[in-house]
Amino acid sequence: MADKTVRVQQIGSPIRREASQRQTLIGLKLNKLHRIAELPDTPSVRGMIAKVHHLVRVLDDAA
Repeated sequence: MADKTVRVQQIGSPIRREASQRQTLIGLKLNKLHRIAELPDTPSVRGMIAKVHHLVRVLDDAA
């Protein structure tokens, strides 16, 4: 059974945002607009996504 993943795309810029939000995007492997990262679907990753929900989009799971 394969581990579940979540695909996230950055849609907003971290300019003029709190430094912690910029660091969260870097932690999600996102640091440029329209970049897509595939991450494990864990509670910690979901929490990071929730923190920057206005800067990212969760894409449909391909699995």
